[in-house]
Amino acid sequence: MLSEACVVPKPIYYALLVCLWSGWGGLQPAWGQAIVPHTLQLEREELEEEGIKLARQAEQLAQFQQYEPALPRAQLAVQLLPEDIRAWFLLGRLYLQTDDVGRGIETLEKARSLEPKNELVLFTLGSAHFQNEDYQRAADYLKEGLRIKPDQLAALFDLGNAYYKLNRWSDAIAQYEKAIRQDEEFWPGINNIGLIEYEQGQVDRAIASWRKAVSIEPDAAEPQLALAVALYMNGDREQGLRMGAAALELDPAYADLEFLEANLWGDRLLADTKTFLETPRIQETLAQLSEAEFHQQR
Repeated sequence: MLSEACVVPKPIYYALLVCLWSGWGGLQPAWGQAIVPHTLQLEREELEEEGIKLARQAEQLAQFQQYEPALPRAQLAVQLLPEDIRAWFLLGRLYLQTDDVGRGIETLEKARSLEPKNELVLFTLGSAHFQNEDYQRAADYLKEGLRIKPDQLAALFDLGNAYYKLNRWSDAIAQYEKAIRQDEEFWPGINNIGLIEYEQGQVDRAIASWRKAVSIEPDAAEPQLALAVALYMNGDREQGLRMGAAALELDPAYADLEFLEANLWGDRLLADTKTFLETPRIQETLAQLSEAEFHQQR
């Protein structure tokens, strides 16, 4: 699986940083005002105050995932607050949320130029480069941020994912294990260790990892489906089919092989999952789920 910060089909565990750094204190947004009233007549302090109000408005809109109306406010805010790292960081995150990754990276680099050692900016740049499929640069930024804040669980997990994409599996496992040491019930890290173990042919170890992940989070569809596929291919077909059907009932999206690939499922597991999904019992489950969804939409 991926972290929630990497805006991909499965939304990045890093919480998308939706709170976007509430660093403007107790100032309240002026919801009823025009966006920039009489700009040319305002003095510098008034312009800055207006910029803060705009940024607060954009921040609150982003908290409700209203990214489109938040974006123009944030764009105006950086014009009024050109040296304020919070405004640039907010704008960069909004670009990422609206899938304008190139402008997001450019804007976050501006924030970084204002405060080069800000770990939150570095972590977000790492996530942005991951989203842009530049996994080496993603790893570089994440490592730089972790040198400042080495115990950041989500960044450790993201760095593990970057190493995974670079086929540096031993390094990926090392980062996942560091994340798990921060929180022994961090099941996404345990799940991803299982993904690597399966690709390495260590099926029994992968099964053990996924069993542990499922025991921590019984409603997580991903480790449950991975475990089901592994059990089925390992000869325990009845338990595998039963568990796989339950996993797909939790989240039918996991029946999409492209979705699984985007969530770091490797070639071996994908091939076995394709075989598993084509079994009559799983096909029947998927048909029932599709019919139920159809009736719900009517």
